[in-house]
Amino acid sequence: MAVTIQNIDENSPAEALGLRAGDVLLSVDGEPLNDMLDYQFYTDSPHFSLVARVSGQEKTLAVAKDEYAPFGCNFATYLADKKHSCANHCMFCFIEQLPPGMRETMYFKDDDERLSFLFGNYITMTNMADHEIDRIIKMHISPMNISVHTTNPALRVRMLANRRGGETLGYLARLANAGIAVNCQLVLCRGVNDGEELRRTLSDLLALGPGIRSIAAVPSGLTRYRKGLYPLMPYDAASSAEVIDILEAYGNSQKEKTGSRIVFPSDEWYLNAGRPLPSAAFYEDYAQLENGVGMWRLFHDEFLDELARPHRVIGQKQIDLVTGTLAAPLITDMMAELHRQYPAVTPHVHPIQNDFFGGNVSVAGLVTGRDIVAQCKGKLQSGRLGIPEVMLRDEKDRFLDDMTPAEVGEALGVQVELLPCGGGEEARALLRTGLHLERRRTPRG
Repeated sequence: MAVTIQNIDENSPAEALGLRAGDVLLSVDGEPLNDMLDYQFYTDSPHFSLVARVSGQEKTLAVAKDEYAPFGCNFATYLADKKHSCANHCMFCFIEQLPPGMRETMYFKDDDERLSFLFGNYITMTNMADHEIDRIIKMHISPMNISVHTTNPALRVRMLANRRGGETLGYLARLANAGIAVNCQLVLCRGVNDGEELRRTLSDLLALGPGIRSIAAVPSGLTRYRKGLYPLMPYDAASSAEVIDILEAYGNSQKEKTGSRIVFPSDEWYLNAGRPLPSAAFYEDYAQLENGVGMWRLFHDEFLDELARPHRVIGQKQIDLVTGTLAAPLITDMMAELHRQYPAVTPHVHPIQNDFFGGNVSVAGLVTGRDIVAQCKGKLQSGRLGIPEVMLRDEKDRFLDDMTPAEVGEALGVQVELLPCGGGEEARALLRTGLHLERRRTPRG
């Protein structure tokens, strides 16, 4: 294997050696270079022997540089390689439930251990081989985020529709025993891997010891585009409560034994069950925040903490806000508290039913532009529309249906204001008018 240089940093060790764009790096100290992880790991040393194809000729170059200083090569992609694609057809896979006609990139299923380490993506390990596990252990690539779903080998094969689903469970023990911190994800399907199967999975994972840093369970997301797929039922209030009871029981037990809960339900379970969210202390260090575990508690607390700080603004502000139906009650309460403390700021909350995806999809992050336009037409009470950035892709420029915030604003005849994801940041944005307003300090009734 090899990696091809796209460009070279000026005044870098690579430039001093005469390397140029188009040259190919083959190995360092006899270790082949396959991707960015190999490149960064093996070129970190102050002295190494590099084999490269320079201007078409293979050369061995002695490298001397400051320890930890970058070598200076850049590649066409951040991996210096193509993403590893998923080999599964999971019964709950959200991508296989997407409607036709979306951006091509939306249909790519990654299952790449490099992305797990670099960006927190979850992987099933079914497309990995022993030597790739060896590399993770050798480089101590930690933490790793693993989609486990079940520790029942036969059931995992069935859920992932991959014959390697069972055998690759053995990699969990290898990683944990080698000191690699593992965050586990369980996507639960009603009547499939919950109940007694969930208890088995939790017991098996916790038996692997302290290498299992956290375990989070999330409900499967079901859209209306499941034709021909395994028939799954959405969780209701009662079945969500049953899952919470199991997860909290195991978490409470671990808390008593080890001082850490380890096992966490995602926020959706509490919202579905109509139960109050746990306190911030429950989530400890928010180990799986990006998996929706404690996200609402953190947002809520940061929002109220920001309101408690002094803000002086003069003038009036009205703004309409959109959110998903799942979080709408929480958002409505928070906006009411903002208005109570700062009466000159009047937010109007509009829960958006997800007609685009349908099914049980109700989270804010999957709301589309066309649903906002269809459901807000003629209902807005101000000339400003607040749209949470979580509804947009990373570049903050497009919804999942490819509409832009500007197009939504034009369709509704309003100015769009993008609202940050953090609770404190959103509170500050809502209070920002360009003028100053003083907080009402009367006790809450």
